[in-house]
Amino acid sequence: MDVEIAKVKQRIKPKQLKPGDTIGVISPASRPPDEAVLKQGVAYLESLGYRVKLGEYVLAQRGYLAGDDRQRLDDLHAMFADPEVDAVFCSRGGYGTPRLLDEIQYDLLRQNPKIFIGYSDITALNMAFFRQAGLVNFSGPMVAVECARGIHPFTADSLWSALTGNQSQIAITNPNDQDVKILKPGSATGLLFPACLSVLHGLLGTPYMPDFTGAILVLEDIDEEPYRLDRYFASMKAAGILDRISGLVLAQFIDCEASDPDKPGLAVDEVIHDYIDALAIPVLSELAYGHDRVKLTLPVGVQAKIDSNGPIINIIEPVVEITSWQS
Repeated sequence: MDVEIAKVKQRIKPKQLKPGDTIGVISPASRPPDEAVLKQGVAYLESLGYRVKLGEYVLAQRGYLAGDDRQRLDDLHAMFADPEVDAVFCSRGGYGTPRLLDEIQYDLLRQNPKIFIGYSDITALNMAFFRQAGLVNFSGPMVAVECARGIHPFTADSLWSALTGNQSQIAITNPNDQDVKILKPGSATGLLFPACLSVLHGLLGTPYMPDFTGAILVLEDIDEEPYRLDRYFASMKAAGILDRISGLVLAQFIDCEASDPDKPGLAVDEVIHDYIDALAIPVLSELAYGHDRVKLTLPVGVQAKIDSNGPIINIIEPVVEITSWQS
């Protein structure tokens, strides 16, 4: 445990979200489907007492991107530089964040640490922010997705507990009707890294991939055929990542079936077992994290423990900096 902490001496935690704070909303990947959906998500945040500030280019569009790279970067930088903004939420995923990584002002993030949250394509930012700025951030709901669709109570509880809570420890568990499967029993402690597998795969060999030595990796994905998942796991294995982590949690793999069932192929479970059976670490599966509307919010880069005999994941340190308003 001390080894992992020593490797990230420059970790920075954002301040917890509190009543009346301002949430900035940006689209660093794709554009929300339409303005009405974005407004629904904003209305949800405002109904909880938060102020909302939209990025200048949050509804811009250039093909599958929310505006050009410079516009999306400008919004990202503006939100972290703005003293009135307390947290930065992404509107949605899609595609586009990997294009920004080598132009981000990571010093700006270090100097102005704020809650940052998103998932799916936002994984690239989640990982880069931690690797390059040491910023603890969050993988979880987005404004024009979960917040706009009538957020599930379990999802909402996990989100706001993480961002506003003052717990020194957090027990991460599935909804009551969803069991977690134990693929390989045991326990492990390390820094937690939740990620979309296909996006994480794209960071291999770049300076934006965190050091996963001793880490607990949580993986999910959507709309990826088994042979593609096979490719991603093969690359992770070849890069030595599967040999360096201390624990693995496989979450939601949604619509990851072969497009042509008449062709010879492997099922997702078969692909996964090909890579985990030889691992001498605990492996759990079916965690409620990923692209489903019932999802956990998970912090990026904090100490956690997984245990096949207890709560699925125990976060064993505060995930945000506690401010005085609760004292």
